Amino acid sequence: RATHIARGCILSSPVYSFSVMHPVFLVFCNAVHHSKVSAGEKCTLVNETKWQYYGTPGTDGNLTLTWTHEALAASHINIEVWGYQETGDSYSENWLAEWKYLYTLAREAPNTGTFSFTPVPAEANYNTWDFGILRITPSTYSDGQRQVHHTHALAWHLGEDFRNEPAAWATAKCIEWDRKEEKLPNFMEEIIDCPCTLAQARADTGRFHTDYGCDIERGSVCTYHPGAVHCVRAIQASPQYGAGQQCCYDSTGTQILTQDSTGGSTPDRGHDWGAPPFLKPPRIPAFSHWLYDVISFYYCCLWSANCHFYMKNRPSSDCRTYRPSRAASAFGDPHFLTFDGLNFTFKGQGEYTLVESDLTSLRVQGRTQQARFPNGTQAQVTGLSAVAMQENNSDVIEVRYSEGLNLEVLLNQKVVNFSEQSWMDLEGLFLHSTADQKITVMFSSGSGVEIRGSGGFLALTVLLPEKFMNHTQGLFGVMNGNTEDEFTFKNKTTMSVHASPQQLFEFGANWAVGNGTSLFTYDTENLLNDYFYGEKHNASFLPVFYPYEDPADPLVEEMVSLCDSDPFCRFDVLTTRSLQVGNFTRLSHQYHKQTMLSQHRTKNYYPHCVTIISLSINLEFLDLAAVRLSLRFTENCLTFSSSFNSDLFFCHVFSKHPQDGNISKRQGDAGPQGAPQHFLC
Repeated sequence: RATHIARGCILSSPVYSFSVMHPVFLVFCNAVHHSKVSAGEKCTLVNETKWQYYGTPGTDGNLTLTWTHEALAASHINIEVWGYQETGDSYSENWLAEWKYLYTLAREAPNTGTFSFTPVPAEANYNTWDFGILRITPSTYSDGQRQVHHTHALAWHLGEDFRNEPAAWATAKCIEWDRKEEKLPNFMEEIIDCPCTLAQARADTGRFHTDYGCDIERGSVCTYHPGAVHCVRAIQASPQYGAGQQCCYDSTGTQILTQDSTGGSTPDRGHDWGAPPFLKPPRIPAFSHWLYDVISFYYCCLWSANCHFYMKNRPSSDCRTYRPSRAASAFGDPHFLTFDGLNFTFKGQGEYTLVESDLTSLRVQGRTQQARFPNGTQAQVTGLSAVAMQENNSDVIEVRYSEGLNLEVLLNQKVVNFSEQSWMDLEGLFLHSTADQKITVMFSSGSGVEIRGSGGFLALTVLLPEKFMNHTQGLFGVMNGNTEDEFTFKNKTTMSVHASPQQLFEFGANWAVGNGTSLFTYDTENLLNDYFYGEKHNASFLPVFYPYEDPADPLVEEMVSLCDSDPFCRFDVLTTRSLQVGNFTRLSHQYHKQTMLSQHRTKNYYPHCVTIISLSINLEFLDLAAVRLSLRFTENCLTFSSSFNSDLFFCHVFSKHPQDGNISKRQGDAGPQGAPQHFLC
């Protein structure tokens, strides 16, 4: 069958191996994203923490490697050790990446799916390679099926100098890395700032994605960020240096900063997921990141007590310049919530422009079809059945319900399969699918589209960064903070925001797409007849504008119990006679409200104290002998000194919380002469 190779995969000859084997070429796809390679195609190091620390005091004994033996059609296997390096001048044309075969750990081992061994220091010309991979191949030939373990610190094969004095060895490595960093360009100035809160980070799916090394959905196992419950990474690498951003949050949803904790967010010189053109350092997926940002963490923080060197070179970015993306949603029958916060219901049947932008040639189009009652007859309302999108010259993505009510994702008019990988790096975008079939499209501009489905209806949320202000049009309106021009036609005329449902029907019809601009796929007879050859907006279809709520209707009581006061849920239950449709609408509306709420959680958000504060206050008095002075802080000073024979006070505060202090000056019994208030943060 046809195989889709994602844009970030690296093809090379077997000499410079990058991972899972094709019969002719070697392809390393799991480097592009953590979920690239399925569990059956990887081998696993049992007790990986022990592997990482092997050779340090108190860490020894056997190590074990496991793999899916059925995946290799061989009775015996070889286990090879490979190392990675980048040579040449940094950020120059001669900067090159290389995987190098080092040695064979085991030959002609039985293909049982497990192998145990007691490590010994490698030969001198190999033990300087401190990170790499293990590769399992059939023992009969070097090309063909194989399995690899992900990149890891090769502590177990390092030399006697590491085993005898690991802290001293690591300290020397850490200092050497620090000196190299001082000579490299500052990438911090071009990476995006972090979202201020965990809620913002999880909502901004167009620009940030879960870091699988610290995922709240997977138990928050955050080895490199103690105290964190969740981390995200900026999806796009920085333009000039290919650097990455990482943002970590604690259980209160607060961003953790390296100034406060060694578990803080740390940006990356090499983006973990790489960056186009991928073959050049520091844009090699995963491996450049390991070379510049991970193994150095071992040197400075895990194997020695020199973490201050690492944090100096990888300080957290705060959220001072972060601005949340604006969200617009469509769901149910269908109901539209615009970027500026207006909501309306448009029940046209056809294909329509949801949003388009002249800034990046972004186009998101929606197709609606007539809904059905539970008994199969047609209802006089519609729902979203397909969404198609493109930005600039990117690949075209379409998400739709098939005629069998299965959710399908099409890439350039061909159905794609997520059974082998849930993440795809495509031309101009990333594509991600979750187990519960939430599809996320992340364009290179930072715009994002989320699509969910239930019972034949789609719900979508479009997220646009602030730079799209005054650059949008379509059913989601003009994103400018002003709802008065939300109903803007193609010819730039506007309609009142108090328009009737019938007038809104005319507004929606104006945004029907033509065949010349349609992004949709017409690969069935019904799609051809109903949408390609038929009207793009079915003017003969007259929907229900005002559903009747009959108190005697037994469905009404169930509707009230389900929907409570949600008007969209109630509308959809009445028009489709389906509690399932109403519930999907209710959940979609709640999701949108939660996304909107996350955008405003920086109000009254306390700043962090980022360093020790030394407060010096100079007071001048006419009669020093007659003055009694007091200094009070909401939290005690760590050190406090004062002199009543001079005009100086000193208070050194170290706290993660804002401090406010009152300095009161009393002269004789005349009462306070002044009480200036100082806020420290």
